[in-house]
Amino acid sequence: MTQTRAAPSSSRRFDVAVRGGGIVGQTLALLLARERLKVALVAPPRATGKVDVRAYALNAASRTLLQTVRAWPENQGTAGLHDPGAPAATPVITPVTTMDVWGDSGGRVQFNADRTAEKALTWIVDVPALEQRLAHAVHFQSGIEVLDEAPQKATLTVICEGKRSATRDELGLAFDVRPYPHKALAARLTCALPHGGAARQWFQSGEIMALLPLDGADGHRVALVWSMAHERADCLIAGAPEALALAVQERCGQVLGDMNLDGGPQAWPLELSRAQRWITHTAQGGVALAGDAAHAMHPLAGQGLNVGLADVAELTRVIHEREYWRELGDPKLLRRYERARQAEVGAMGWVTDGLFGLFAQPDGRIQTLRNWGMTGFDRLAPLKHWLTRQAMGTIG
Repeated sequence: MTQTRAAPSSSRRFDVAVRGGGIVGQTLALLLARERLKVALVAPPRATGKVDVRAYALNAASRTLLQTVRAWPENQGTAGLHDPGAPAATPVITPVTTMDVWGDSGGRVQFNADRTAEKALTWIVDVPALEQRLAHAVHFQSGIEVLDEAPQKATLTVICEGKRSATRDELGLAFDVRPYPHKALAARLTCALPHGGAARQWFQSGEIMALLPLDGADGHRVALVWSMAHERADCLIAGAPEALALAVQERCGQVLGDMNLDGGPQAWPLELSRAQRWITHTAQGGVALAGDAAHAMHPLAGQGLNVGLADVAELTRVIHEREYWRELGDPKLLRRYERARQAEVGAMGWVTDGLFGLFAQPDGRIQTLRNWGMTGFDRLAPLKHWLTRQAMGTIG
């Protein structure tokens, strides 16, 4: 869907300028337009031609949020986005009904959707399909103007430009970055055996590998996300596709049979990062950060996009519940948002960082202890149920 773009004008004033046209930015723009606010979505044209092999794991809270703005693909395939009567294409949404997590010495934890009120633990969403659906929703929302450059007048500016946000840096909002000694390697693989709607993850030899199911419950394709040392990732990227597929087969014990590379690979460095302050105020109005512009964490828990969408849900709630006389850029109003999100994001970052550090330890005694802990945790049904609901976003 080609978005209609308007030229910036000094004479026009917007209620909110959303800087960043990714999934988080577009979702926020749609939510705020529903509040009858005049929204400028500042989204410079994106480069085309590069195939995105990532897949997002979205929890129940994120799914509900995207359904609210009519951006959930609903497994209609690419054709179905514009013609609901079109024949069904390959599913772009795959519900995860079970999740298996293995340690490096016999430890194992299993989660099942049948112990929850939802139909799935999470949903694996194909990135291009979600982006197309969001662009479609933005195109038909009259309260949003898509601009190539930021407007000069906006009561509130929300920065959703990602980890390397130039706007955030220009405003002097400090962003603390602690790099991990790992890269994330992503690819698509076709497997001899169907995945059965199961997500699988292995913590072994200091590395973390996940296989996420694609193409519906009966599909044979998976999305690979493999956290490994920089040198090893670079070697696999530069090597033959067959070598990468074989390395994945060996690491997962051929649980899905023979594999062939079907897309990618791509890799990027991992980090734990967060902004010291999420809000500020300028002569033009209030400023807030959201999504990766405010925080980034290890993908081992699959919560990165969920946390970003929770940011925009909270900011929208704060705006919706504000006093009628309070402006959108009021520092006291934005402080409510900052307090609410900093605590939750800090806790999630602490958990992912702690798990990464725990399984990176080569000490045999720690290895025994962590795998004993996994096995013991797997037997504690109430605690597992609570943690499952927490990850699904159905608590609170």
